[in-house]
Amino acid sequence: MVHDADGLDERTMLAFARETRLSETTFVQSPTAAGADYRNRIWTVGGELPFAGHPSLGTAVAVAHAGGETGEVSYVQQTGAGLQPIEVALAGITATVSMLQEPPTFGAELDAAEALRPLGLPAEAAAPELPPQVVSTGLGQLMLPVRSVEDLAQIVPDYAAIREFVEAHGAFGIYAAHCDPTTGTARARYFASDPGIAEDPATGSSAGPLCAYLNHHTGLPAVEITQGVEMGRPSLLRAETVEDRVRVSGEVIVVIDGTVTL
Repeated sequence: MVHDADGLDERTMLAFARETRLSETTFVQSPTAAGADYRNRIWTVGGELPFAGHPSLGTAVAVAHAGGETGEVSYVQQTGAGLQPIEVALAGITATVSMLQEPPTFGAELDAAEALRPLGLPAEAAAPELPPQVVSTGLGQLMLPVRSVEDLAQIVPDYAAIREFVEAHGAFGIYAAHCDPTTGTARARYFASDPGIAEDPATGSSAGPLCAYLNHHTGLPAVEITQGVEMGRPSLLRAETVEDRVRVSGEVIVVIDGTVTL
């Protein structure tokens, strides 16, 4: 993420994001909405996102470090999706962070065979009684429950087909997940329509919708999600329903910092 970004125009932010070649690059600016502590502009190599999960959590930690904070601190972040309260608990270069995402919205239920096709999976891979559905807690994502962890391992993504399918249904990517409501756990893989992201090892903007989806369809109030295993980059995300919103949490570690001169 980039601090002190008030003077950067959108062309510069996009160029910088393309230079980093990261899934997302964030830019912290002064807030323009009442009640916000800072504005978080989130960019992929393809353009700006209204909201994303992990860039929000990581940016909050970076803001806390830049402000010399220690222990616990709270922020209200402004994004294109609205205002999100964030709690940060610092412990050196590591931190535990949680964020209240936007109230969930639910799109129409989709045909399972059509939703599975861009991932190279047969109709039989669909999880019984859990239909594909676009859900948003700030960014629309297609929830695609599958029958087993083995089905996740068999995915062969067709990114052109993924992009065509999700854009037709107002989503940004596909969150394929094997869910076990009896244990409150899920194993997931995420495939974005943006070629700069492709498969993502940890997706907070899908973890929130998955929690809302499972609560809506099964009554499950919380879920612990393992993601990124097939990429060799395992992650753990936690999500829980809090009144009309979803709280997503995870761990953050500072990897590198420095100064860029333009």
